[in-house]
Amino acid sequence: MARNLNVLEVLLLIFFLIILALDILLMLLVFNDKGTSSLPDCPEIPESDRIDCVPGQEVTETVCRWTYKCCWKPASHSDVPRCFFSRNWGYKVNTRKNDTSFTAHLTRLPSPSLFGYDITNALFTADYETSNRFHFKITDMDSKRYEVSLENIDLLNKTVKTSNFNYHLEVIHDPFSIKIIRTSNKKILLDTSIGPLQFSHQYLQLSFRLASNTVYGLGEHVHQRYRHNMTWKTWPIFTRDAAPTDGMINLYGAHTFFLCLEDTSGSSFGVFLLNSNAMEVTLQPAPAITYRTIGGILDFYVFLGNTPEQVVQEYLELIGRPFLPPYWSLGFQLSRRNYGGIDGLKRVVKRNHEAEIPYDVQYSDIDYMEGGKDFTFDNKAYPNLNNFSGELQKQGMKYVIMMHPGILTNDSYEPYKNGNSSRVWILGDDDFAVGQGYPGSVVFPDFSNPVCIQWWKEQLIGFNQNLSFDGVWIEMDEVSSDTGSNQKCESNHLNDPPFIPRVLNHSLVARTLCMDAEFHQGLHYDLHSLYGYSMAKATYEAMLNISKRSFILSRSTFAGSGKFAAHWLGDNAATWEDLRWSIPSILEFNLFGIPMVGANICGYTKNVTDELCTRWMQLGAFYPLSRNHNGPEFRDQDPAAFGNQSLLVNSSKHYLNIRYTLLPYLYTLFYRAHTRGDTVARPLVHEFYQDQDTWEVQEQFLWGPGLLITPVLYEGVDQAKAYIPDAIWYDYETGVAIPWRKQWVEMVLPRDRIGLHLRGGFIFPTQQPSTTTEASRKNSLGLIVALDYKREAKGELYWDDGVSTDEKKYILYNFSVTSNHLQANVTYNNSLSSETIMFTDIIILGMDKEPINFILSKNNSLTSISNVTYYPSSKVVNITNLKGLVLGQAFCIKWEFNVSDLEKFNCYPEEPTVSNELCTQRGCLWENTTVPGVPICYYDTIPSYAASNIQYLPTGITVNLTHLTASAAGSLSATIRSLRLSVIYHTEKMLQFKIFDPTNKRYEVPVPLNTPPSPTGSPENRLYDVRIQNNPFGIQIRRKSSGTVIWDSQLPGFTFNDMFLSISTRLPSQYLYGFGESEHTAFRRNMNWTIWGMFARDEPPAYKKNSYGVHPYYMALEEDGSAHGVLLLNSNAMDVSFQPTPALTYRTTGGILDFYMVLGPTPEFVTQQYTELIGRPAMTPYWALGFQLSRYGYQNDTEISQLYEAMMAAQIPYDVQHIDIDYMDRKLDFTLSPNFQNLGLLIDQMKKNGMRFVLILDPAISGNETHYPTFTRGQIHNVFIKWPDESDIVWGKVWPDLPNVNVDATLDHETQVKLYRAHVAFPDFLRNSTAAWWKKEIQELYMNPQEPRKSLKFDGLWIDMNEPSNFVDGSVRGCRDGILNNPPYMPSLESRNKGLSSKTLCMESQQVLPDGSPVRHYDVHSLYGWAQTRPTYEAVQEVTGQRGVVITRSTFPSSGRWGGHWLGDNTAAWDQLRKSIIGMMEFSLFGISYTGADICGFFGNAEYEMCVRWMQLGAFYPFSRNHNTIGTRRQDPVAWNSTFEMFSRKVLQTRYALLPYLYTLMHEAHVKGSTVVRPLLHEFTNDNKTWDIDRQFMLGPAILISPVLESNTFQIQAYFPRARWYDYSTETGNTSAGEWRTLEAPLDHINLHIRGGYILPWQEPAMNTHSSRQKFMGLIVALDDSGKAEGQIFWDDGQSIDTYENGNYFMANITAAQNILQIKTMHNKYLSDSNPLKVGYIKIWGMNSAYVTQVTLTYDNQQFVEKNFKSDPYNQDSKFLCSHVTRPRSDPKH
Repeated sequence: MARNLNVLEVLLLIFFLIILALDILLMLLVFNDKGTSSLPDCPEIPESDRIDCVPGQEVTETVCRWTYKCCWKPASHSDVPRCFFSRNWGYKVNTRKNDTSFTAHLTRLPSPSLFGYDITNALFTADYETSNRFHFKITDMDSKRYEVSLENIDLLNKTVKTSNFNYHLEVIHDPFSIKIIRTSNKKILLDTSIGPLQFSHQYLQLSFRLASNTVYGLGEHVHQRYRHNMTWKTWPIFTRDAAPTDGMINLYGAHTFFLCLEDTSGSSFGVFLLNSNAMEVTLQPAPAITYRTIGGILDFYVFLGNTPEQVVQEYLELIGRPFLPPYWSLGFQLSRRNYGGIDGLKRVVKRNHEAEIPYDVQYSDIDYMEGGKDFTFDNKAYPNLNNFSGELQKQGMKYVIMMHPGILTNDSYEPYKNGNSSRVWILGDDDFAVGQGYPGSVVFPDFSNPVCIQWWKEQLIGFNQNLSFDGVWIEMDEVSSDTGSNQKCESNHLNDPPFIPRVLNHSLVARTLCMDAEFHQGLHYDLHSLYGYSMAKATYEAMLNISKRSFILSRSTFAGSGKFAAHWLGDNAATWEDLRWSIPSILEFNLFGIPMVGANICGYTKNVTDELCTRWMQLGAFYPLSRNHNGPEFRDQDPAAFGNQSLLVNSSKHYLNIRYTLLPYLYTLFYRAHTRGDTVARPLVHEFYQDQDTWEVQEQFLWGPGLLITPVLYEGVDQAKAYIPDAIWYDYETGVAIPWRKQWVEMVLPRDRIGLHLRGGFIFPTQQPSTTTEASRKNSLGLIVALDYKREAKGELYWDDGVSTDEKKYILYNFSVTSNHLQANVTYNNSLSSETIMFTDIIILGMDKEPINFILSKNNSLTSISNVTYYPSSKVVNITNLKGLVLGQAFCIKWEFNVSDLEKFNCYPEEPTVSNELCTQRGCLWENTTVPGVPICYYDTIPSYAASNIQYLPTGITVNLTHLTASAAGSLSATIRSLRLSVIYHTEKMLQFKIFDPTNKRYEVPVPLNTPPSPTGSPENRLYDVRIQNNPFGIQIRRKSSGTVIWDSQLPGFTFNDMFLSISTRLPSQYLYGFGESEHTAFRRNMNWTIWGMFARDEPPAYKKNSYGVHPYYMALEEDGSAHGVLLLNSNAMDVSFQPTPALTYRTTGGILDFYMVLGPTPEFVTQQYTELIGRPAMTPYWALGFQLSRYGYQNDTEISQLYEAMMAAQIPYDVQHIDIDYMDRKLDFTLSPNFQNLGLLIDQMKKNGMRFVLILDPAISGNETHYPTFTRGQIHNVFIKWPDESDIVWGKVWPDLPNVNVDATLDHETQVKLYRAHVAFPDFLRNSTAAWWKKEIQELYMNPQEPRKSLKFDGLWIDMNEPSNFVDGSVRGCRDGILNNPPYMPSLESRNKGLSSKTLCMESQQVLPDGSPVRHYDVHSLYGWAQTRPTYEAVQEVTGQRGVVITRSTFPSSGRWGGHWLGDNTAAWDQLRKSIIGMMEFSLFGISYTGADICGFFGNAEYEMCVRWMQLGAFYPFSRNHNTIGTRRQDPVAWNSTFEMFSRKVLQTRYALLPYLYTLMHEAHVKGSTVVRPLLHEFTNDNKTWDIDRQFMLGPAILISPVLESNTFQIQAYFPRARWYDYSTETGNTSAGEWRTLEAPLDHINLHIRGGYILPWQEPAMNTHSSRQKFMGLIVALDDSGKAEGQIFWDDGQSIDTYENGNYFMANITAAQNILQIKTMHNKYLSDSNPLKVGYIKIWGMNSAYVTQVTLTYDNQQFVEKNFKSDPYNQDSKFLCSHVTRPRSDPKH
């Protein structure tokens, strides 16, 4: 039991608790003895943003959290820090001051010390040095620290106004960080808040978050790639004698500069840390970079540029631009260690001279020295070495010797002795620091000591008096000391600092002196990485006293070394990896300001293979420093060592000659590097930063901006994966522009080839090569002009004596080509040279057309140039043997172009008489002409788009197209700048090529086509080959079998603007057919500068006027008779123009360019393939092939009844009665006029007699009605076209009259429209809901459930006015969008002056596609009739339950799937009679086989003779209808006289007799896409006389129709192709060899001929097809000359839906040969005993026997002798009756 505590006990307990709390507090204070006052602030920091808190260490979570107060979190990868800085580390700003620079006092925040001796008070100083250069440094506020002092740091002027800075600084106070922000776009370039500033005595750290992860630079390392890998890579920077190998090791040089490309704009920045202490740099994916250095200060420079190249220029402006190398140093150089003495050296020189290897420089490695000692040579191994050097120099060569810094510690060695006396050596613990070098124990000159520099100069000058040399090669200048394990350095904070960066061997003293060694200017610890820099500088100064212009080659480099020295990449190996790595390293040294750089060609270590050395010599020929060097004990690898006739020698010689040819260009690049800071070996990203693919390219590089070098870098391959940037590139070897652009390609490069390509737009100065530069510099100069797409180019030439140090003695040329002028301007001329050098040869690449009249202008005199050769296949111009063009003088060469009329493509089609000024503003050429049709304003051949990233795939091609120029004044709407071309190989015979905007979805035609879901067929069986051309862009399609180019759009004028698209193509011949719907005077298009518009319009047929339908499709014949077809799937207003080139130009006002091509190869196959694509024609019912009557103006149903009775009385066959809008009440759809109240009864009655009825419907629906269910239901279902984004209907006026008005028909049309016409709405047939509404209205018309008596049991529908036609322009209120209704380009259309809304709707009217997306009427106008046809056809079939028929006026590709077409409101005129043949043949091409013209004409009063002839011709139209308009005379067959009736009866009976043949043709059209009305050329393509025939035509392959087409004509000229032909009326025949014949043509006769070799089914005619189908079937067997014939019959019930598709039909093939006629059933699910087909007559024409004596019939395996026959030996025909044959069961033979 617990007791209560007394007061004392309670007090004691409280005291104890207080003491315990105090203890805990003290413990916490003790635990935080490193100064932290709080726990780490560790928000959720992404892995990519973590900054390592313990770099180079492995710590536990406890140590991380409690010792270092850092954040801890496991990582997904071992490279990611687990222990990382929190947000409350670093410094804070205590005070700040703004004056001419910005300063801030920084105080360290309480935090643990990582490496001791933290700087508590730091000073941040920022200088705004220039508009593009920002300088900031962080120093110890209380103590002076080591700072790098380089004389090249040029602060320039500080007078730039703050407002002109391209950056601004933002300082965050606690914790301290800065942001550097680009002024123009507010982009943060650098942000140090990602990690804390760390500043202790031997550990300094600063991190930057970067604007992008595209980082280049930092060195020297083997990065293996040019663009840095940002995934946690840490690179040490500390100069080290280490061979370049795969690994993250520090090499010879120290370069802290990096460049960051921000984005595709090219905006870039660079960062340079001026610090020479050992350091490491970590790159991480944030993206961020962290510098960690172990001494000095943080001294940063930031450079801004608009391009990467500009950043490099800014950097070099700071550290010093590179020296200008002597010209000879650009020649090829040879070296090796250990030639084996003077004889070996001479032998190498001799054999390479004998091999004629261009070769300028010979090196000697340390083997020339006596015992490896500087300033000596080995008289035993190299006796008379000075004489050898002199001989080299006499031959125009140069001699370069090796020097190293290690001086032998031997008192008898004069250089050592002299150095000792002057105390020029680096100091060690007690005396001079001693290391190990080539001679043995060595001391090292302290080049930071001015006394040492003087000593070094004296040694070199003195040695040069003993051995003449031209350059010095410095090695071992890291400082390298090979002390091995004997290295003894005191253990102190310098030799073993608290933090050691990740340098090789993790030791600062490995292979060098101790870090506590002393220099004149400080400690080795601080100055180590500057040693190579200072030695190169001292050598440079010494050489100024020895040679005119020095050449120093240094292994160890630092920022600014390029002012004095070149660099080679060290002791590489003869491996393919080292070959590859050389390119990124060379590019990096160009960033570092050391452009004179190269790798040891063929490798320093290992024995090189022939293949590797061949490839390396090719690449090395284009290193800025081109030196072949290898080590001791390895095989000779100078070129001649491989044999004088070896592939290596020949390849090396070839490419070294190219190098020497281009040395003037290369030298000029070095001049620009020297004066401006340009790179020489240039990464592709510097020139093509807009293209992200170039950001990664590291296996190719450029010389300057213009020469692309693509080597093979992998063993055993003869191709390279190459990137072709976005420009025109010319193959250096051939001068031909390559087809690729902005894409990766597999470039084929055999063993002896490297890829060299010249960039269009640049001029390259050249010189005839020789074996030395001294010799080549005396040769003539030349220019290679590589034209860009604008036919322009520019270039420079810097020229001096090549060796002088006087930088004011030179010549500078600026070259340019513009406007057919090559201008060579001398911008500076103060040359030292007394030699006269001439420009003698100029090559111009990319001259796309032949230039003429070359004129040279110099010294104010003009001279004609005659030595000009133009090579059209390569587009190269060679100008040779020019005279008097002395180097240093300006000159100009001009030329002209003679453009053939045939090559002129209209640039101003909207204004044929355009002025010169307007033409020129559009960027085109103007030339007056008197030749009709030839455009006076025509396109230059300068392309508007460039093709890039051309990808040839197994299934097609993809291409990117980029617009090249700014839009010219007067451009027709906004240019689409980026396009995509897609070529799809759909089948072996059909392809698609489509040009569209890949970024912004544009309108595309919603017509479904029958393309396979994926390409089919095999490449080898394709009939076509497609190639993409560039310079300019074009698509070329070639027929494989003949090589004929059938499409070639590499023509001027390709345009893709928002509202104007244009493309031209050459054609393979003048024979082109198609394009509609327009009235054409010939079937073949007139190519003589004609133009045709296409835009659906209510326009009766008339010349040059666009009519009802739109068919942008043509068929073309090739010279050998092969045919192809091309569809442009585009529904916008357009025109096409033809010129005799022959060529074709499309111009359309919207959408895309979507082409489909079918390749036949025969014309008939072309049509079959085209209809396979767009859809086969609908199968017509049999009755629809009967004769049809119609008229606009029937007064009542009685008139129709009387007409029917008259026709029956005259015994004229007649199947279908059409009724125009007369039957409607006030012309309202789906209503019945009081005058036609008995129409339904009449229809029922006539149908009982086998007749059929077709009613007309118009699309426009009246809205002025109080009770009009059709309109009401339409509103409910939202079917009408409306204004965009509104609910208001677009009202027009058409036929419907207002209610309760009396129409005065005597008034003119316009007045009647104004007074009497109702407002109408137009159904939007593209909408899904409209189809259902339309079908419902048609069902109401057919059934009329409210008033069944008024139901109209039609069999087909005739849809009219569906363009859509409008009697007011646009709407009753006009239109709102002026641009859409009057687009910038108005095609060549009827009433183009009134705009597109003329006689139709406003173009801004809004429709809705089936997917629900809105679309402008502007785009889909020409689809209106197409969209109406399908639901109408479906409605007919649904309500009648039978096949039915739809006749539509407005059509588009694929309309034939659902409807037939009549040729519109023609005129009763002879020319319209003739042109109807052309119209039908064209619609056969368009895939609408059921077509015909209004027989005897629609407008005007028909004339008797003409109507007779038209009845005869119309009897052979597939759609045979006599129709005319109100107010004209009747023209039906019974409206004339009995003679006319007789003529009509006769010809229609012939038609009806041949209907089985015609029906079979319609079936063939439906299932195969064959033509019914067939041009002769389809059957007789090999006979080119048929190519122009359009006054005759064929029905299928067998019937030739030769009508009379002119008045008062009773004889005609008819062409009979090679075949046997039978006169249908006389049944006699003869053979034609292909000839014109005169035929008698009395008024009662039309000439029909049957082609031998064919069998035609026929049938006894009757009054209508219902009756005729009950008659006997017959056969006409028309034998050819070999006694053979064949045919086919298709038979079904003639009216059911999809009989073929469902198999409910009969099909038989019929053949005749060797006196045997065989009928073979191919399919039968229709005929039966109860449903027989009665074959009653067989006529055999062309029997060779004089008499037929016996006919035997085999049927059902039983043989009969047929006696009922007769034979006419004179006509060579036989006829017999087989009345007992009911249907073929097996194979009857006769």
